[in-house]
Amino acid sequence: MSDTAIRAGASGELLLSGVLDYRSGPALREAGRRLISSNTASELVLDCSAVEKSSSVGLSLLLAYLRDAHKASKHLSVRGLPQDMREIAKVSGLHELLDLSA
Repeated sequence: MSDTAIRAGASGELLLSGVLDYRSGPALREAGRRLISSNTASELVLDCSAVEKSSSVGLSLLLAYLRDAHKASKHLSVRGLPQDMREIAKVSGLHELLDLSA
């Protein structure tokens, strides 16, 4: 299992990794907020391909990051969403909001 973290990648890229649950959620929430607000790019991509496992906390984080980006007048897209998160998003009706229809 890798470390759970969100960090800046290439220009405008945010890398989310590890296990997203009630234990990791609060720290990821705050770290993501800081990264989004301090990033100079107007187009951000949240790469979730290194997420190993997620509860509904993971989707809650994505929604919070979307709100943070909107507040900072930035566009945030999601890439590499794991299948378990895709399924939760579809059941909860969030797949369209997260632009996961494809």
